[in-house]
Amino acid sequence: MLERNTTVLAIVLLGAAVIAAPHLVSFSQQEILVLLTINVLVVASYRLLTLTGEWSLAHVVMMGVGAYGSALYTKNLGVPVPLAMIAGAVTAGVAASILSFPLFRMKGFYFLIGSFAAGEVIRLIWKRFTDPFGGPKGIQRIPGFPEIDLGFVQIDFYNPANYYYLALIVVIFSLWVLYRVEHSRIGLTFHAIHWQDKLAESVGVDTFRYRMMAFVIASFFAGLGGALYAHYLITVNPNQFDVDTMVYVLIWAIVGGTTRWYGPILGVVVLTVIDEVILRAIGIDQLRPLLYGGILILAILFLPNGLESLVIRASEALRRRGAAPGHGGAAASPPPEARS
Repeated sequence: MLERNTTVLAIVLLGAAVIAAPHLVSFSQQEILVLLTINVLVVASYRLLTLTGEWSLAHVVMMGVGAYGSALYTKNLGVPVPLAMIAGAVTAGVAASILSFPLFRMKGFYFLIGSFAAGEVIRLIWKRFTDPFGGPKGIQRIPGFPEIDLGFVQIDFYNPANYYYLALIVVIFSLWVLYRVEHSRIGLTFHAIHWQDKLAESVGVDTFRYRMMAFVIASFFAGLGGALYAHYLITVNPNQFDVDTMVYVLIWAIVGGTTRWYGPILGVVVLTVIDEVILRAIGIDQLRPLLYGGILILAILFLPNGLESLVIRASEALRRRGAAPGHGGAAASPPPEARS
């Protein structure tokens, strides 16, 4: 009972903090909140791919495919922004399905390097072709999310607080879908492929198809995050989706942990707060790569299971406390003499 009440209270407080956050920070920090919310979706979708045991260096490029796709659909074809965002996410999923055929002939380290090469090919295409990708400068003056005018209320999404709530709704729904996928039969199969792929194949599991499915789903949601990113910044260019950005996603996932769905989310939130609030406040945010490297080393040495292991330990401590006599748990059974 104690653990349940604590969990409910934590969820309520977290929900209140998430809703109130834009009204408690400055304008520039509201913009950071928007980008943080988008990054939560990117790193959470990346974890879905890691469930199969494969770590990709092309995930941020898949985010870029969604961003470029949505930008081109709106700017060149006149597709409404909400539909273009979904189409951009679908484009990222289609690109992932095509890349699956060469990439999933490899495993482990070779898949990692192959995904890096595939991502760089896509980025070089963006840089090489000015039409339609804009070359090194990328695409500019992308249409923003349209204003909602209901007569009695107007919602302008150029305001970062309003765009934060839009991104928050999209991300929460996406996280719910990712959670349901992981806890479905498909998600259990992902875990089986990770730990015993040969055994899974021996009982009839098509490991290629399931790895491809994980890659496509993860890329779809990364592409959706990229679409949110493009229509907020109103510009995209190849440098926004380079390997340096991908390294940060890897660090968020490793520091947060990947055995629980909330692990990478913890990683990106904690490291963003350290980076954007603490380091920027004291004026040494240029040391970000050094700090991230140090945090990664410390996490591997002292928290090999990531920040999520601290949450697991706290939950187990609450469970033991709740089970103890006098703390709401079951009291010890009286001796036979007392019962008689």
